[in-house]
Amino acid sequence: MARARIVIDRDFTIGEVPRRLFGSFVEHMGRCVYSGIYEPGHPEADEAGFRQDVLKLVRELGATVVRYPGGNFVSGYNWEDGMGPVEQRPRRLDGAWHTVETNVFGLHEFVDWSRQAGVEIMEAINLGTRGVDAARELVEYANHPGGTYLSDLRAANGHKDPFAIKLWCLGNEMDGPWQIGHKTADEYGRLAQEAAKAMRLVDPSLELVACGSSNAHMPTFGAWEQTVLAHTYDQVDYISLHAYYQEEAGDVGSFLASARDMDQFIESVVATADAVRARGKHSKHINLSFDEWNVWYSRPGDADSPEQVGNLGWREHPRVIEDEYNVTDAVVVGTFLNSLLRHGDRVKIANQAQLVNVIAPIRSEAGGPAWRQTIFWPFARMAELATGQILQLTIESDRYTNARFGDTDLVDGAATFNEETGRVVFFLANRSLEEAADVELTLRGLDAVRVTRAEVLRTPAGQDRFTTNNLARGEHVGMTPLRDVTAGGQEVRVSLPALSWSVIEIETRLG
Repeated sequence: MARARIVIDRDFTIGEVPRRLFGSFVEHMGRCVYSGIYEPGHPEADEAGFRQDVLKLVRELGATVVRYPGGNFVSGYNWEDGMGPVEQRPRRLDGAWHTVETNVFGLHEFVDWSRQAGVEIMEAINLGTRGVDAARELVEYANHPGGTYLSDLRAANGHKDPFAIKLWCLGNEMDGPWQIGHKTADEYGRLAQEAAKAMRLVDPSLELVACGSSNAHMPTFGAWEQTVLAHTYDQVDYISLHAYYQEEAGDVGSFLASARDMDQFIESVVATADAVRARGKHSKHINLSFDEWNVWYSRPGDADSPEQVGNLGWREHPRVIEDEYNVTDAVVVGTFLNSLLRHGDRVKIANQAQLVNVIAPIRSEAGGPAWRQTIFWPFARMAELATGQILQLTIESDRYTNARFGDTDLVDGAATFNEETGRVVFFLANRSLEEAADVELTLRGLDAVRVTRAEVLRTPAGQDRFTTNNLARGEHVGMTPLRDVTAGGQEVRVSLPALSWSVIEIETRLG
Protein backbone atom coordinates (compact mmCIF):
# COMPACT_ATOMS: atom_id res chain seq x y z
CA MET A 1 0.00 0.00 0.00
CA ALA A 2 1.24 3.49 -0.87
CA ARG A 3 1.43 6.06 1.92
CA ALA A 4 1.06 9.82 2.23
CA ARG A 5 0.87 12.43 4.99
CA ILE A 6 -0.88 15.76 4.49
CA VAL A 7 -0.75 18.63 6.99
CA ILE A 8 -3.01 21.70 7.05
CA ASP A 9 -3.20 24.63 9.47
CA ARG A 10 -6.30 26.80 9.71
CA ASP A 11 -4.07 29.90 9.95
CA PHE A 12 -2.09 29.16 6.78
CA THR A 13 -4.39 30.09 3.93
CA ILE A 14 -3.91 30.95 0.26
CA GLY A 15 -6.98 33.13 -0.14
CA GLU A 16 -10.74 33.07 -0.55
CA VAL A 17 -12.10 30.44 -2.95
CA PRO A 18 -12.89 32.37 -6.19
CA ARG A 19 -16.38 31.32 -7.24
CA ARG A 20 -15.53 32.05 -10.87
CA LEU A 21 -13.03 29.18 -10.68
CA PHE A 22 -15.93 26.88 -11.53
CA GLY A 23 -16.64 28.26 -14.97
CA SER A 24 -17.56 26.62 -18.25
CA PHE A 25 -17.61 27.51 -21.92
CA VAL A 26 -20.24 27.60 -24.67
CA GLU A 27 -18.91 28.04 -28.19
CA HIS A 28 -20.70 27.92 -31.52
CA MET A 29 -18.85 24.71 -32.30
CA GLY A 30 -20.28 21.32 -33.15
CA ARG A 31 -23.36 20.51 -31.10
CA CYS A 32 -22.60 22.59 -28.03
CA VAL A 33 -25.35 25.12 -28.79
CA TYR A 34 -27.59 23.40 -31.33
CA SER A 35 -29.02 20.16 -29.83
CA GLY A 36 -26.87 20.86 -26.77
CA ILE A 37 -28.29 23.75 -24.75
CA TYR A 38 -30.80 24.74 -27.46
CA GLU A 39 -33.16 22.45 -29.36
CA PRO A 40 -36.64 23.75 -30.19
CA GLY A 41 -39.08 20.89 -30.53
CA HIS A 42 -37.24 18.60 -28.14
CA PRO A 43 -39.61 16.98 -25.60
CA GLU A 44 -37.63 18.67 -22.79
CA ALA A 45 -37.40 22.10 -24.47
CA ASP A 46 -39.30 25.12 -23.17
CA GLU A 47 -40.97 27.77 -25.33
CA ALA A 48 -37.60 29.44 -25.94
CA GLY A 49 -36.07 26.17 -27.17
CA PHE A 50 -33.86 25.65 -24.11
CA ARG A 51 -33.45 22.00 -23.16
CA GLN A 52 -34.56 21.74 -19.55
CA ASP A 53 -32.90 18.33 -19.08
CA VAL A 54 -29.56 19.93 -19.98
CA LEU A 55 -30.26 22.97 -17.81
CA LYS A 56 -30.95 20.69 -14.85
CA LEU A 57 -27.53 19.07 -15.31
CA VAL A 58 -25.84 22.47 -15.74
CA ARG A 59 -27.27 23.57 -12.39
CA GLU A 60 -26.18 20.29 -10.80
CA LEU A 61 -22.69 20.74 -12.27
CA GLY A 62 -22.50 24.06 -10.43
CA ALA A 63 -21.04 26.19 -13.21
CA THR A 64 -20.81 29.80 -12.05
CA VAL A 65 -19.67 31.69 -15.16
CA VAL A 66 -19.86 30.72 -18.85
CA ARG A 67 -17.62 32.07 -21.60
CA TYR A 68 -19.41 32.79 -24.91
CA PRO A 69 -19.47 32.63 -28.00
CA GLY A 70 -15.89 31.39 -28.51
CA GLY A 71 -13.22 30.26 -28.86
CA ASN A 72 -11.90 30.21 -32.39
CA PHE A 73 -15.43 30.94 -33.61
CA VAL A 74 -15.42 34.48 -32.22
CA SER A 75 -12.49 35.65 -34.37
CA GLY A 76 -14.68 35.66 -37.48
CA TYR A 77 -18.02 36.44 -35.84
CA ASN A 78 -20.16 39.53 -36.35
CA TRP A 79 -22.10 40.00 -33.14
CA GLU A 80 -24.88 41.82 -34.99
CA ASP A 81 -25.77 38.62 -36.88
CA GLY A 82 -27.39 37.16 -33.74
CA MET A 83 -29.79 40.06 -33.14
CA GLY A 84 -33.31 40.87 -34.27
CA PRO A 85 -36.03 38.63 -35.73
CA VAL A 86 -34.67 35.11 -36.21
CA GLU A 87 -36.09 34.80 -39.72
CA GLN A 88 -34.07 37.86 -40.78
CA ARG A 89 -30.73 36.74 -39.40
CA PRO A 90 -28.07 35.89 -41.98
CA ARG A 91 -26.63 32.44 -42.51
CA ARG A 92 -22.82 32.64 -42.50
CA LEU A 93 -19.85 30.41 -43.19
CA ASP A 94 -17.80 29.82 -40.06
CA GLY A 95 -14.22 29.36 -41.20
CA ALA A 96 -12.96 28.37 -37.75
CA TRP A 97 -14.81 25.03 -37.73
CA HIS A 98 -15.84 24.84 -41.43
CA THR A 99 -19.56 24.89 -40.69
CA VAL A 100 -22.66 26.91 -41.58
CA GLU A 101 -23.78 29.17 -38.72
CA THR A 102 -27.52 29.81 -38.86
CA ASN A 103 -27.43 32.56 -36.18
CA VAL A 104 -30.74 31.30 -34.83
CA PHE A 105 -29.08 31.48 -31.41
CA GLY A 106 -27.35 34.75 -30.50
CA LEU A 107 -26.58 37.01 -27.57
CA HIS A 108 -30.23 37.63 -26.62
CA GLU A 109 -30.88 33.90 -26.47
CA PHE A 110 -27.70 33.31 -24.50
CA VAL A 111 -28.62 35.98 -21.96
CA ASP A 112 -32.02 34.38 -21.45
CA TRP A 113 -30.45 30.92 -21.17
CA SER A 114 -27.80 32.14 -18.68
CA ARG A 115 -30.49 33.55 -16.42
CA GLN A 116 -32.27 30.22 -16.34
CA ALA A 117 -28.95 28.48 -15.68
CA GLY A 118 -28.01 30.94 -12.95
CA VAL A 119 -24.58 31.69 -14.44
CA GLU A 120 -22.62 34.87 -15.06
CA ILE A 121 -21.77 35.73 -18.67
CA MET A 122 -18.18 36.03 -19.83
CA GLU A 123 -18.50 37.65 -23.26
CA ALA A 124 -15.75 37.39 -25.87
CA ILE A 125 -15.27 40.03 -28.57
CA ASN A 126 -13.87 39.58 -32.07
CA LEU A 127 -10.38 41.04 -32.36
CA GLY A 128 -9.56 38.87 -35.36
CA THR A 129 -11.60 40.39 -38.20
CA ARG A 130 -13.15 43.22 -36.17
CA GLY A 131 -11.71 45.86 -33.86
CA VAL A 132 -12.23 48.85 -31.62
CA ASP A 133 -15.48 50.11 -33.10
CA ALA A 134 -17.29 46.77 -32.99
CA ALA A 135 -16.06 46.20 -29.43
CA ARG A 136 -17.34 49.47 -28.01
CA GLU A 137 -20.62 49.17 -29.93
CA LEU A 138 -21.25 45.70 -28.48
CA VAL A 139 -20.68 47.06 -24.97
CA GLU A 140 -23.11 49.91 -25.63
CA TYR A 141 -25.68 47.51 -27.06
CA ALA A 142 -25.35 45.12 -24.13
CA ASN A 143 -24.87 47.41 -21.14
CA HIS A 144 -26.08 50.96 -21.76
CA PRO A 145 -29.45 51.64 -20.05
CA GLY A 146 -31.12 53.39 -23.00
CA GLY A 147 -31.53 56.57 -24.95
CA THR A 148 -28.94 55.78 -27.65
CA TYR A 149 -29.30 54.07 -31.01
CA LEU A 150 -27.70 50.79 -29.92
CA SER A 151 -29.27 50.56 -26.46
CA ASP A 152 -32.67 51.37 -27.92
CA LEU A 153 -32.08 48.73 -30.58
CA ARG A 154 -31.51 46.19 -27.81
CA ALA A 155 -34.84 47.21 -26.29
CA ALA A 156 -36.55 46.91 -29.68
CA ASN A 157 -35.06 43.43 -29.97
CA GLY A 158 -36.76 42.34 -26.76
CA HIS A 159 -34.58 43.36 -23.83
CA LYS A 160 -35.40 46.77 -22.39
CA ASP A 161 -33.10 46.31 -19.40
CA PRO A 162 -29.35 46.17 -20.02
CA PHE A 163 -27.59 42.82 -19.92
CA ALA A 164 -25.06 44.20 -17.40
CA ILE A 165 -22.22 41.97 -18.61
CA LYS A 166 -19.12 42.76 -16.55
CA LEU A 167 -16.59 40.17 -17.70
CA TRP A 168 -15.15 40.42 -21.23
CA CYS A 169 -12.45 38.57 -23.19
CA LEU A 170 -10.41 40.70 -25.60
CA GLY A 171 -10.35 38.16 -28.41
CA ASN A 172 -9.24 34.54 -28.38
CA GLU A 173 -5.86 32.80 -28.87
CA MET A 174 -4.51 35.62 -31.00
CA ASP A 175 -0.99 34.12 -30.79
CA GLY A 176 -2.11 31.07 -32.81
CA PRO A 177 -1.44 30.94 -36.58
CA TRP A 178 -4.70 28.93 -36.87
CA GLN A 179 -6.68 31.92 -35.59
CA ILE A 180 -8.59 34.07 -38.07
CA GLY A 181 -6.88 37.44 -37.83
CA HIS A 182 -3.76 36.04 -36.09
CA LYS A 183 -1.48 38.83 -34.88
CA THR A 184 1.97 39.35 -33.47
CA ALA A 185 2.24 40.24 -29.80
CA ASP A 186 2.79 43.91 -30.60
CA GLU A 187 -0.11 44.02 -33.06
CA TYR A 188 -2.47 42.33 -30.63
CA GLY A 189 -1.23 44.26 -27.60
CA ARG A 190 -1.87 47.62 -29.23
CA LEU A 191 -5.29 46.57 -30.53
CA ALA A 192 -6.32 45.10 -27.17
CA GLN A 193 -5.18 48.25 -25.39
CA GLU A 194 -7.25 50.50 -27.63
CA ALA A 195 -10.28 48.20 -27.58
CA ALA A 196 -10.12 48.04 -23.79
CA LYS A 197 -9.87 51.81 -23.53
CA ALA A 198 -12.85 52.34 -25.83
CA MET A 199 -14.94 49.71 -24.02
CA ARG A 200 -14.23 51.28 -20.63
CA LEU A 201 -15.26 54.70 -21.95
CA VAL A 202 -18.71 53.17 -22.50
CA ASP A 203 -18.78 51.20 -19.24
CA PRO A 204 -16.00 51.86 -16.70
CA SER A 205 -17.09 48.92 -14.53
CA LEU A 206 -15.93 46.24 -16.99
CA GLU A 207 -13.45 43.51 -16.07
CA LEU A 208 -11.23 42.68 -19.05
CA VAL A 209 -9.18 39.61 -19.98
CA ALA A 210 -6.22 39.94 -22.37
CA CYS A 211 -5.20 36.95 -24.49
CA GLY A 212 -2.19 35.11 -23.16
CA SER A 213 -0.53 32.20 -24.93
CA SER A 214 -2.88 29.53 -26.22
CA ASN A 215 -0.66 26.94 -24.54
CA ALA A 216 2.60 26.82 -22.65
CA HIS A 217 4.38 25.13 -25.54
CA MET A 218 3.92 27.91 -28.08
CA PRO A 219 7.30 29.16 -29.36
CA THR A 220 6.35 32.69 -28.24
CA PHE A 221 5.23 31.69 -24.73
CA GLY A 222 6.51 34.09 -22.11
CA ALA A 223 7.62 36.71 -24.59
CA TRP A 224 3.99 37.01 -25.76
CA GLU A 225 2.74 37.69 -22.22
CA GLN A 226 5.50 40.22 -21.59
CA THR A 227 4.74 42.18 -24.74
CA VAL A 228 0.97 42.06 -24.47
CA LEU A 229 0.98 43.13 -20.82
CA ALA A 230 3.49 45.88 -21.52
CA HIS A 231 0.83 47.38 -23.81
CA THR A 232 -2.30 46.57 -21.80
CA TYR A 233 -1.31 46.45 -18.12
CA ASP A 234 -3.24 49.55 -17.06
CA GLN A 235 -6.33 48.60 -19.08
CA VAL A 236 -6.89 44.92 -18.22
CA ASP A 237 -7.49 42.84 -15.11
CA TYR A 238 -6.55 39.33 -16.24
CA ILE A 239 -4.31 37.46 -18.69
CA SER A 240 -5.64 34.19 -20.12
CA LEU A 241 -4.20 30.66 -20.20
CA HIS A 242 -5.39 27.67 -22.26
CA ALA A 243 -4.30 24.04 -21.89
CA TYR A 244 -5.51 20.64 -23.07
CA TYR A 245 -4.10 17.23 -22.18
CA GLN A 246 -4.51 13.65 -23.37
CA GLU A 247 -3.19 10.19 -22.63
CA GLU A 248 -0.53 9.20 -25.12
CA ALA A 249 -0.21 5.52 -26.05
CA GLY A 250 1.86 3.64 -23.52
CA ASP A 251 2.34 6.59 -21.15
CA VAL A 252 -0.53 6.71 -18.68
CA GLY A 253 1.95 7.69 -15.95
CA SER A 254 2.72 11.05 -17.56
CA PHE A 255 -0.96 11.66 -18.23
CA LEU A 256 -1.81 11.11 -14.57
CA ALA A 257 0.93 13.61 -13.64
CA SER A 258 -0.09 16.26 -16.17
CA ALA A 259 -1.44 18.62 -13.49
CA ARG A 260 2.23 19.30 -12.81
CA ASP A 261 2.38 20.94 -16.23
CA MET A 262 -0.65 23.04 -15.29
CA ASP A 263 1.09 24.06 -12.04
CA GLN A 264 4.19 25.16 -13.91
CA PHE A 265 2.17 26.99 -16.58
CA ILE A 266 0.28 28.98 -13.93
CA GLU A 267 3.40 29.81 -11.94
CA SER A 268 5.29 30.90 -15.06
CA VAL A 269 2.52 33.29 -16.12
CA VAL A 270 2.27 34.71 -12.59
CA ALA A 271 6.04 35.33 -12.60
CA THR A 272 5.89 36.99 -16.02
CA ALA A 273 2.95 39.23 -15.07
CA ASP A 274 4.68 40.26 -11.86
CA ALA A 275 7.89 41.04 -13.75
CA VAL A 276 5.94 43.38 -16.04
CA ARG A 277 4.36 44.92 -12.93
CA ALA A 278 7.77 45.59 -11.41
CA ARG A 279 9.30 46.92 -14.60
CA GLY A 280 6.36 49.26 -15.22
CA LYS A 281 6.12 50.31 -11.57
CA HIS A 282 2.42 49.40 -11.54
CA SER A 283 0.52 49.14 -8.27
CA LYS A 284 -2.08 46.51 -9.14
CA HIS A 285 -1.56 42.82 -9.81
CA ILE A 286 -2.76 41.13 -12.99
CA ASN A 287 -4.58 37.92 -12.12
CA LEU A 288 -5.11 34.87 -14.29
CA SER A 289 -8.09 33.60 -16.27
CA PHE A 290 -7.56 29.93 -17.16
CA ASP A 291 -10.48 30.16 -19.55
CA GLU A 292 -9.95 26.94 -21.51
CA TRP A 293 -8.83 23.69 -19.92
CA ASN A 294 -9.73 20.03 -20.17
CA VAL A 295 -8.76 16.61 -21.44
CA TRP A 296 -9.03 16.63 -25.24
CA TYR A 297 -8.06 13.67 -27.39
CA SER A 298 -6.75 15.59 -30.38
CA ARG A 299 -6.57 12.92 -33.09
CA PRO A 300 -6.84 14.28 -36.65
CA GLY A 301 -7.89 10.88 -37.99
CA ASP A 302 -11.03 10.60 -35.84
CA ALA A 303 -14.32 10.93 -37.70
CA ASP A 304 -15.40 13.85 -35.47
CA SER A 305 -12.06 15.66 -35.52
CA PRO A 306 -12.15 19.22 -36.89
CA GLU A 307 -9.86 18.09 -39.73
CA GLN A 308 -12.20 15.30 -40.88
CA VAL A 309 -15.35 17.37 -40.38
CA GLY A 310 -13.83 20.08 -42.57
CA ASN A 311 -13.38 17.57 -45.40
CA LEU A 312 -17.10 16.79 -45.53
CA GLY A 313 -18.30 20.15 -46.84
CA TRP A 314 -20.25 22.97 -45.21
CA ARG A 315 -22.82 21.65 -42.74
CA GLU A 316 -24.84 22.94 -39.81
CA HIS A 317 -23.55 21.94 -36.34
CA PRO A 318 -21.98 18.56 -37.15
CA ARG A 319 -20.48 16.34 -34.45
CA VAL A 320 -17.06 17.73 -33.51
CA ILE A 321 -14.69 16.26 -30.85
CA GLU A 322 -17.41 14.56 -28.82
CA ASP A 323 -14.89 12.79 -26.60
CA GLU A 324 -16.20 10.01 -24.36
CA TYR A 325 -14.38 10.23 -21.04
CA ASN A 326 -13.27 7.30 -18.91
CA VAL A 327 -12.31 6.83 -15.25
CA THR A 328 -8.68 7.80 -15.88
CA ASP A 329 -9.75 11.05 -17.54
CA ALA A 330 -11.99 11.88 -14.58
CA VAL A 331 -9.17 11.38 -12.05
CA VAL A 332 -6.90 13.62 -14.15
CA VAL A 333 -9.62 16.28 -14.35
CA GLY A 334 -9.85 16.07 -10.57
CA THR A 335 -6.12 16.84 -10.31
CA PHE A 336 -6.56 19.82 -12.65
CA LEU A 337 -9.26 21.16 -10.34
CA ASN A 338 -6.91 20.61 -7.40
CA SER A 339 -4.22 22.61 -9.21
CA LEU A 340 -6.58 25.48 -10.00
CA LEU A 341 -7.79 25.61 -6.40
CA ARG A 342 -4.25 25.57 -5.00
CA HIS A 343 -3.50 28.61 -7.18
CA GLY A 344 -6.72 30.43 -6.32
CA ASP A 345 -4.81 33.43 -5.01
CA ARG A 346 -4.00 34.35 -8.62
CA VAL A 347 -6.22 32.16 -10.82
CA LYS A 348 -9.50 33.97 -10.27
CA ILE A 349 -11.39 32.61 -13.29
CA ALA A 350 -11.31 29.18 -14.92
CA ASN A 351 -13.51 27.70 -17.64
CA GLN A 352 -13.65 24.02 -18.44
CA ALA A 353 -14.11 23.66 -22.19
CA GLN A 354 -16.82 23.02 -23.15
CA LEU A 355 -20.18 22.62 -21.42
CA VAL A 356 -22.19 20.23 -23.60
CA ASN A 357 -21.21 17.63 -26.23
CA VAL A 358 -17.91 19.18 -27.35
CA ILE A 359 -15.18 17.81 -24.99
CA ALA A 360 -17.78 18.26 -22.29
CA PRO A 361 -18.95 16.98 -18.90
CA ILE A 362 -22.52 16.81 -20.23
CA ARG A 363 -23.66 14.93 -23.33
CA SER A 364 -26.97 15.04 -25.12
CA GLU A 365 -28.60 13.56 -28.18
CA ALA A 366 -30.89 15.39 -30.61
CA GLY A 367 -34.40 14.36 -29.69
CA GLY A 368 -33.00 12.10 -26.98
CA PRO A 369 -31.63 12.15 -23.45
CA ALA A 370 -28.85 14.03 -21.71
CA TRP A 371 -26.35 12.45 -19.30
CA ARG A 372 -23.29 13.06 -17.14
CA GLN A 373 -19.85 12.07 -18.34
CA THR A 374 -17.27 10.77 -15.85
CA ILE A 375 -15.55 14.18 -15.69
CA PHE A 376 -18.81 15.76 -14.52
CA TRP A 377 -18.31 14.50 -10.98
CA PRO A 378 -15.07 16.08 -9.73
CA PHE A 379 -16.21 19.45 -11.08
CA ALA A 380 -19.65 19.18 -9.49
CA ARG A 381 -18.32 18.15 -6.10
CA MET A 382 -15.65 20.82 -5.93
CA ALA A 383 -18.03 23.53 -7.14
CA GLU A 384 -20.45 22.51 -4.38
CA LEU A 385 -18.06 22.02 -1.48
CA ALA A 386 -15.04 24.30 -2.02
CA THR A 387 -16.04 27.36 -0.01
CA GLY A 388 -14.34 29.73 2.40
CA GLN A 389 -10.54 29.79 2.49
CA ILE A 390 -8.10 27.75 0.42
CA LEU A 391 -5.67 26.03 2.76
CA GLN A 392 -1.97 25.53 2.20
CA LEU A 393 -1.03 21.85 2.07
CA THR A 394 2.16 20.11 3.02
CA ILE A 395 2.24 16.72 1.29
CA GLU A 396 4.72 13.93 1.89
CA SER A 397 3.82 11.11 -0.46
CA ASP A 398 5.28 7.99 -1.94
CA ARG A 399 6.29 8.74 -5.47
CA TYR A 400 6.34 7.13 -8.89
CA THR A 401 8.42 7.81 -11.98
CA ASN A 402 6.98 8.79 -15.35
CA ALA A 403 8.58 9.67 -18.67
CA ARG A 404 7.60 13.32 -18.84
CA PHE A 405 7.72 14.61 -15.27
CA GLY A 406 10.05 12.21 -13.47
CA ASP A 407 9.32 11.55 -9.79
CA THR A 408 5.74 12.54 -8.96
CA ASP A 409 3.62 12.28 -5.80
CA LEU A 410 1.17 9.39 -5.93
CA VAL A 411 -1.27 11.41 -3.82
CA ASP A 412 -2.40 14.85 -5.01
CA GLY A 413 -4.60 17.18 -3.02
CA ALA A 414 -6.25 20.51 -2.25
CA ALA A 415 -8.25 21.65 0.77
CA THR A 416 -10.60 24.41 1.96
CA PHE A 417 -11.88 25.62 5.33
CA ASN A 418 -15.16 27.44 5.81
CA GLU A 419 -15.03 29.29 9.13
CA GLU A 420 -18.79 29.89 9.15
CA THR A 421 -19.66 26.19 8.93
CA GLY A 422 -16.50 24.94 10.63
CA ARG A 423 -15.98 22.42 7.84
CA VAL A 424 -12.75 21.35 6.22
CA VAL A 425 -12.94 19.68 2.81
CA PHE A 426 -10.13 17.63 1.28
CA PHE A 427 -10.02 16.88 -2.46
CA LEU A 428 -7.62 13.96 -2.94
CA ALA A 429 -6.42 11.91 -5.91
CA ASN A 430 -4.54 8.62 -5.89
CA ARG A 431 -2.55 8.36 -9.12
CA SER A 432 -1.50 4.74 -8.58
CA LEU A 433 -3.05 2.32 -11.05
CA GLU A 434 -2.69 -0.64 -8.69
CA GLU A 435 -2.18 0.36 -5.06
CA ALA A 436 -4.51 1.90 -2.53
CA ALA A 437 -3.00 4.81 -0.60
CA ASP A 438 -3.08 5.05 3.19
CA VAL A 439 -3.27 8.81 3.90
CA GLU A 440 -2.84 10.54 7.25
CA LEU A 441 -4.42 13.99 7.39
CA THR A 442 -3.17 16.21 10.21
CA LEU A 443 -5.29 19.22 11.25
CA ARG A 444 -3.48 21.96 13.12
CA GLY A 445 -5.59 24.48 15.00
CA LEU A 446 -8.67 22.30 14.49
CA ASP A 447 -10.15 19.14 15.97
CA ALA A 448 -12.19 16.76 13.85
CA VAL A 449 -15.71 16.25 15.23
CA ARG A 450 -17.10 13.94 12.56
CA VAL A 451 -16.91 13.06 8.89
CA THR A 452 -19.95 14.60 7.21
CA ARG A 453 -19.27 13.36 3.70
CA ALA A 454 -16.82 10.94 2.11
CA GLU A 455 -17.16 10.00 -1.55
CA VAL A 456 -14.90 8.54 -4.18
CA LEU A 457 -14.82 8.29 -7.97
CA ARG A 458 -13.14 5.04 -8.97
CA THR A 459 -13.39 2.17 -11.44
CA PRO A 460 -16.67 0.31 -10.85
CA ALA A 461 -16.41 -3.29 -9.64
CA GLY A 462 -15.76 -5.69 -12.49
CA GLN A 463 -14.82 -2.88 -14.89
CA ASP A 464 -11.49 -1.35 -15.97
CA ARG A 465 -10.06 2.19 -16.00
CA PHE A 466 -11.43 2.78 -19.51
CA THR A 467 -15.05 2.55 -18.33
CA THR A 468 -17.20 5.43 -19.58
CA ASN A 469 -20.73 6.76 -19.23
CA ASN A 470 -22.57 6.76 -22.54
CA LEU A 471 -25.96 6.55 -24.19
CA ALA A 472 -25.87 2.80 -24.66
CA ARG A 473 -24.55 1.71 -21.24
CA GLY A 474 -25.86 4.52 -19.05
CA GLU A 475 -24.05 6.15 -16.13
CA HIS A 476 -21.81 3.52 -14.51
CA VAL A 477 -19.18 5.93 -13.18
CA GLY A 478 -20.00 8.42 -10.46
CA MET A 479 -19.35 9.32 -6.83
CA THR A 480 -19.83 6.42 -4.39
CA PRO A 481 -19.41 6.23 -0.60
CA LEU A 482 -15.82 6.11 0.67
CA ARG A 483 -15.91 3.79 3.65
CA ASP A 484 -12.36 3.74 5.00
CA VAL A 485 -12.31 7.12 6.80
CA THR A 486 -11.75 7.67 10.52
CA ALA A 487 -11.53 11.02 12.33
CA GLY A 488 -10.65 12.05 15.85
CA GLY A 489 -8.75 14.90 17.44
CA GLN A 490 -6.29 16.38 15.00
CA GLU A 491 -6.00 13.28 12.86
CA VAL A 492 -8.04 11.90 9.99
CA ARG A 493 -7.07 8.67 8.28
CA VAL A 494 -8.33 7.52 4.91
CA SER A 495 -7.59 4.75 2.47
CA LEU A 496 -7.83 6.00 -1.12
CA PRO A 497 -8.57 3.28 -3.69
CA ALA A 498 -6.21 2.90 -6.62
CA LEU A 499 -6.83 5.37 -9.46
CA SER A 500 -9.40 7.51 -7.67
CA TRP A 501 -10.46 11.05 -6.83
CA SER A 502 -12.13 11.60 -3.47
CA VAL A 503 -13.82 14.31 -1.45
CA ILE A 504 -13.82 14.20 2.37
CA GLU A 505 -15.77 16.79 4.35
CA ILE A 506 -15.08 17.06 8.08
CA GLU A 507 -16.94 19.00 10.74
CA THR A 508 -14.37 20.61 13.04
CA ARG A 509 -14.02 22.78 16.13
CA LEU A 510 -11.14 24.97 17.19
CA GLY A 511 -8.31 22.85 18.58
